[in-house]
Amino acid sequence: MDSEWSEVAVDEGVLGPGDVLAAAETAPPVESVEVVARDLAKRLGAFDVSFLLVDLVEEHLVRLTSTAQDPDGSAPEAVDLPGSVYERVLRTQRPWREQDDSGVRAVLPVTNRGDCVGVLEVTVPFCDDEVLAQLGQAAHALAYVIVTDRRFTDRYHTGRRTTPMSLAAEIQHQLLPSAACCEAAQFTVAGALVPADDIGGDTYDYTLDRNTLHLSITDAAGHDVASALTATLLVGALRGARRAARDLAEQAGHANQALLDHGGEVSLATGLLLRVDLHTGAAELVNAGHPPPLLLRDGVVAELELEADLLFGVRPYRYRVQRLDLRPGDRLVLLTDGMLERDAAGADLPALIHQTAGLHTRELVRAATRAVTHACNGHLQDDATVLCLDWHGTARTERQADYGADTDTASPAATSDDPV
Repeated sequence: MDSEWSEVAVDEGVLGPGDVLAAAETAPPVESVEVVARDLAKRLGAFDVSFLLVDLVEEHLVRLTSTAQDPDGSAPEAVDLPGSVYERVLRTQRPWREQDDSGVRAVLPVTNRGDCVGVLEVTVPFCDDEVLAQLGQAAHALAYVIVTDRRFTDRYHTGRRTTPMSLAAEIQHQLLPSAACCEAAQFTVAGALVPADDIGGDTYDYTLDRNTLHLSITDAAGHDVASALTATLLVGALRGARRAARDLAEQAGHANQALLDHGGEVSLATGLLLRVDLHTGAAELVNAGHPPPLLLRDGVVAELELEADLLFGVRPYRYRVQRLDLRPGDRLVLLTDGMLERDAAGADLPALIHQTAGLHTRELVRAATRAVTHACNGHLQDDATVLCLDWHGTARTERQADYGADTDTASPAATSDDPV
């Protein structure tokens, strides 16, 4: 490579996360990605800098900006994800680069605590391991910029939609966590929801406090807006009780009473609530008529034996708290019945869980939802939702986070089949 270009990257100094954050801070939230892209182009002499956002169903990326083709981000472009280099980068969380006569094209994961936001694509005249490491730090910082700025603008929400959304779907997606995946020292959790043709009222939720991980998965009876409204009552009641520091049985009772008081004549839902002590791995569960989870332990997948209590919304009821001691290496998979219905039977979920045991939590979730979608020929009769918890144990209290790939297995230049 021409030494003239090498000097451009070096003369601009070392690029760190603080530089990216500082560039973004100067811009309005709706323009911060373009400002960061232009700053990277200036510092590294890049011919083109693009940011591509993952869409809601993870079948496409949306190119929100390109310094060469769309510098103001006014013409977002949908790009197919399956089978692409972008999919490989998102799955492995490792940077990829390719050299040609014009320079080096690099694609890097934009990920925040395990949640795949998108990818950063940069074409630069020169890219050794040092430059790749700087780009990785920039991509990691860009994830924080987007996570922060999407609170203030609809741009990133709009960009994730490659198909129209019904009112029921809009309500349903607003009930989900803002991040589909979260990594911590003791655990990794990931979830996904594949809506039916006629929305079925599924939700999943998780949150973390100092000592406890809280999980829930629910399935409101009915379809379309009615089920979405039932789900809204249910999730609102569960979050309110949880934030009021009520115990698990009280949370379930509060949700049940909310449906009885405000749900109308027929407002029912199944649900599974889970609370994990981060210091011991001891878990408490409440099962309100919900399909039992699948547990992968020591290479064996088995249905967890749980007693089933009444659905939410039937009558006043005192829910039982059941217990499970998690062990390091356990993978617990929570499902709704849309993952198990007749049309989805072609997706052998226990076998799939066993086959994907060595993959990241989010990859099991993606594989499961894709398998069910394929088994139903893309037309689900009921929502299909999966929430997966990998329990790493209590030996560590701090997560190891790499600069450009939010997994412990990645490294700055970990590109085993990197052609450069």
